[in-house]
Amino acid sequence: MQTRSQTRNQSQQQYSVDIDFDGASEAWKANKVAKGNGTYAYRCEAIKRDGCGCSQMVSGGSFCKRHSK
Repeated sequence: MQTRSQTRNQSQQQYSVDIDFDGASEAWKANKVAKGNGTYAYRCEAIKRDGCGCSQMVSGGSFCKRHSK
């Protein structure tokens, strides 16, 4: 008969974890602007007429003051 710790050790060995931390970090920073000192702010989601995204920071919501109108 197996103890709980033996059963737990066997179940942990069945799973393999393969996480791409660099890719996850880049995806997380895709819609953010670095403010410095390790802090980030969300970037405005609006697309400008030239096809580029707006680079303004958002204080609340999804759009900056210019594009929220």
